[in-house]
Amino acid sequence: MKVQRIDHVGVIVNDLPFVKAFFLELGLRELGETEVKGKWVEQIIDLNDVKETVVMLEVPDGEAMIELVKFHFPTDDKGIQQNLPNTLGLRHIAFAVKDIEGIVAPLKKSGGELIGQVQNYEDIYKLCYIRGPEGIILELAEKIG
Repeated sequence: MKVQRIDHVGVIVNDLPFVKAFFLELGLRELGETEVKGKWVEQIIDLNDVKETVVMLEVPDGEAMIELVKFHFPTDDKGIQQNLPNTLGLRHIAFAVKDIEGIVAPLKKSGGELIGQVQNYEDIYKLCYIRGPEGIILELAEKIG
């Protein structure tokens, strides 16, 4: 057996409408929103009394999805952690884009913060990191070479 593809990346959020709006500004499209609860999900994720709202977003070419999840129960008592780009573990989601500067400007208006600067990597890519709502780090990569 072999892996076929990455289906989606799950992101746990607190303010679902705000985070969803940020990703829609980035250019993803909403596939649907639903409430999830019951024994079946509790047995998958090994938590009790689960109630969550899930929004599925798709990149324009349909090759990948982002799953935004708001847990109503149980909640995370630690709250949002503002990790650095070098913190161990899963740290960012990378998107191939066109017109990186044209994307960064509206994302800043929607709550995004450029972590460093947009940089040219060997005339192959323009790259940057942007911190979105709730500390979510995105990497934007525009192929130029």
